[in-house]
Amino acid sequence: MSWVLLLSIQVAIMAAGAIRKKPAVLETEYGDVIAVRQMMFLSLSYDHRVVDGFLGGSFLRRVGDYLEAFDASQTI
Repeated sequence: MSWVLLLSIQVAIMAAGAIRKKPAVLETEYGDVIAVRQMMFLSLSYDHRVVDGFLGGSFLRRVGDYLEAFDASQTI
């Protein structure tokens, strides 16, 4: 975990941790299994006077969804 301090000129700051292999429970049609998955922490700190909590959480979820669906072979 980390701690982030926002300066007076900043509204938000996002931090991304290192990608590490961790055990995780996967739901399959045959039941739950424990598998090794690559995971990383994302955190978003923001000034609640400027950014609503729902919008901040939605933004972080969208970034997470994009990272989970990342395909290195996709052309830009």
